[in-house]
Amino acid sequence: MAKRFDGSQQALDLNNIRVDPDLVSQNIEVTLNRRNSMLAVIKIIEENIPELICLNLSNNRLYRLDDLADIVNKVPNLKILNLSHNELKTERELDKLKGLKLVELSLEGNPLSGHYKNQADYVSAVRERFPKLLKLDGHVLPPPIGFDLEVAPATLPPCKASYFCSEEIKNIILCFLQQYYSIYDSGDRQPLLDAYHDGAAFSLSIPFTLQNPTTIDLSSLGEYQKDCRNIRRMKDDPTTRFRLIKHTRLNVVAFLNELPKTQHDIASLIVDVNTYTATLLAFTVSGVFKETDGKSRDSFRAFSRVFIAVPAGNAGLCIVNDELFVRNATTEEIRRAFVAPAPTPSSSPVPTLSAPQQEMLAAFSLMSGMNLEWSQKCLQDNDWDFDRAAQIFTGLKVHQWFTRINEEFIYKT
Repeated sequence: MAKRFDGSQQALDLNNIRVDPDLVSQNIEVTLNRRNSMLAVIKIIEENIPELICLNLSNNRLYRLDDLADIVNKVPNLKILNLSHNELKTERELDKLKGLKLVELSLEGNPLSGHYKNQADYVSAVRERFPKLLKLDGHVLPPPIGFDLEVAPATLPPCKASYFCSEEIKNIILCFLQQYYSIYDSGDRQPLLDAYHDGAAFSLSIPFTLQNPTTIDLSSLGEYQKDCRNIRRMKDDPTTRFRLIKHTRLNVVAFLNELPKTQHDIASLIVDVNTYTATLLAFTVSGVFKETDGKSRDSFRAFSRVFIAVPAGNAGLCIVNDELFVRNATTEEIRRAFVAPAPTPSSSPVPTLSAPQQEMLAAFSLMSGMNLEWSQKCLQDNDWDFDRAAQIFTGLKVHQWFTRINEEFIYKT
C-alpha cells in the first residue's frame, strides 16, 4: 500500500485495489466492499497517515458506505474523495459521510448519478450533504452561498406531552377517546357506528421500506397490507387509491371489525390538536397497542391516528374523517407500554380493577391531572361513570369535592 501513497499530496490511491498485482502475487485479498477489508484499511490510515487529505476509492464495487462511516472521525482532514465507478444506488448513502468537510467529490459511474433529471438537482442533493463542496465529478461548482461560521449543533427542545387548545377541548377529547377505545378494544366494534358521521371516510397506511418504496414492511404487519393506502406505494394507481378509502359509517365500522382485536395502552396516548373552530375539530392521537388474538397475538404496535370531527349532542364528537397509520413498536415503546403505576395503596382494602376500569382510570388521570389514587376515588364515587365524574370535576360540584378531600388532594408532578 506504500506504493499507492503520495506523501507530498497526502493522497492515497486505492483505485481497483482488489486486482493490485503486488497484493495478488502474495495472495492478499483486499475487497473493499467487505466490512473487514474496509475497516482494516481505515485502521491503517488512522495509525499511519491520519493527516490524509485525498482518498481514491474508485472501481471497488462499493454498493453501500456503512463501513466507510468511521472515516469521518478517524480521518477528519479528508478533503478530496473519489467514489467514482462504484455501485452506489442512492444519495442517501452519502448521509453516512456527512461529517466530512469535502471540497471535491467524484461520483460519476454510480447508478445514483443517473437518477436526476437535471444537473442542478444533482448538485443540490450532494451539496446538501457537503455544503463546502467546490468540485463535483470534475466540474467546478459555483461558490456556496452561506456564512462560514462554526455553529454548534442546535439542541432540540425536550418533547412535551399532549397539546390541547383549552381545558374545555381537553375534556371533550379525552372523554371521547376513553369511550371510543373502550368500545374499540371490547371485541365488538359495532357500537362505534354512533361515533361516525353518515358520510365518514377512513383510510389505513403502514410503512414502506426506504430502499424500495413499493415494498411494504411486512414483518408481522401482513394483516394490514391489503388495505394499505400508502401514497408512495401507489402514486400511479388512482383507482386503487380511491377504492381503499372506506366511505360511509357502515363501511368504516365494518372494516374496523375486520382489523385485529386490540388492547390500547391509554396511558401512552399523546394528543395534539391541529385545528379547532366552532364547527370543526382536528386532532392527532399517537400511542401503543397490542393485538390480543390471531397469529400476531401479543404483538406490539405503535400508531398515529388523525381524527377530523364535528360537534355532536351533549358536548360529544362525530367523526367525519379517520386516518390510521400503524407500524411495529420500537423496543423502547414496548418496554414502556402497559406499565402505568397502580394506585397508591391505602390502609383499607383496594378492590382489583378490571381492564376497562384500568383504562378508564388512566384516561381520567390524564384528563384531570390528578394522581391515580384520587382519580380512582372520583370514579368510584360516581359508580365508574366517566362522563358524570368528568362533569363533577369540571363543573359546579368540583368545589364541594375539593372540600371533602381537603388537603389530601395530590396532583401528579
